[in-house]
Amino acid sequence: MENPNPDIVIRVRDLVNQFGSQVIHDGVDLDVRRGEVIGIVGGSGTGKSVMLRTVVGLNRPVSGTIEVLGRDVLHLGGDARHELESQWGVLFQDGALFSSLTVAQNIEVPLKEDLRLPERLMAEIAACKIGMVGLPPEAGDKLPAQLSGGMRKRAGLARALALDPQILFLDEPTAGLDPIAAAAFDQLIKDLQSSLDLTVFLVTHDLDSLFAICDRVAVLVDKKIRVGTLEEHLQDDHPWIHAYFHGPRGRAAQASETAVPPSNGR
Repeated sequence: MENPNPDIVIRVRDLVNQFGSQVIHDGVDLDVRRGEVIGIVGGSGTGKSVMLRTVVGLNRPVSGTIEVLGRDVLHLGGDARHELESQWGVLFQDGALFSSLTVAQNIEVPLKEDLRLPERLMAEIAACKIGMVGLPPEAGDKLPAQLSGGMRKRAGLARALALDPQILFLDEPTAGLDPIAAAAFDQLIKDLQSSLDLTVFLVTHDLDSLFAICDRVAVLVDKKIRVGTLEEHLQDDHPWIHAYFHGPRGRAAQASETAVPPSNGR
C-alpha cells in the first residue's frame, strides 16, 4: 500500500470489523497526521477500543488495510513486525501492569525484550521515565497494588514510553480518575506530546480531554467515522454528534476551556 503523504503516520482504508453477525465498522477510512493528538469517540458499542486494538494488530479485521509509519500492519511478521511495534507505545485502560513486578521492573520489560543493555543502564532509563510522567522516585520500588489508580496509569504510561516511541496509543486514560487527577493527566499528555513530538491516538469518552488536548476528533457513528476539528463537529447536525457535543457535559467542557486558556497551546 503506497502512502502518498509521509505526514500521515496511520492510514486506514475500507476497514470492516465484525463479531459474529454484528458489524462494528463498515468501510472505515482514517488518516492520522504526524504530531497531532486525535481523539476517538463514539457511543457504546461503536468500537472505539476495537479500532485501537485493530490498528495495533491485536484484533484481525474482516477486511481493509492498515498502514502505520508506511508499513502494512496486517501483512507484517517476524522481525519487521517487532521493529514496527517498538515504534509505538500503548496504555490500556487498566494500565495492564504486571502485578508481581515493581514499577521500575515493569518499565524495564520492553527494554529487555528489544535491547541488550546493562542492568544499571536499564534502571537509569526506568528512573528517567518515572520522573518523566510525574511520579516520585520511590514509586519505582513499589508494586502496582501499592499505587493509587492515577499513579498506576502514570506507571503504565512510563512503560509505554520506555522505547521512545513515535506514536502513543491511549485507551480511556482518564477513566476512573477524579476531575483534578484527570485534568492533570490531560496536561501531562499535552506536555509529553509537545516535548517528545509524539503522535497521540486517544480513545476517550471524556469531553474535557477532547477540548483540552485534541487537535482533531474522529467520531464513530453509523458504523463509519467522521473526522474533523471540534468546531466542525459542533456544527454537525447528526443526532448523536449534536447530543454529545451540545449536551450538559459538552456545554460544561466548552465553558471550562473558554474560561481557562491553555497554559501552552500548540
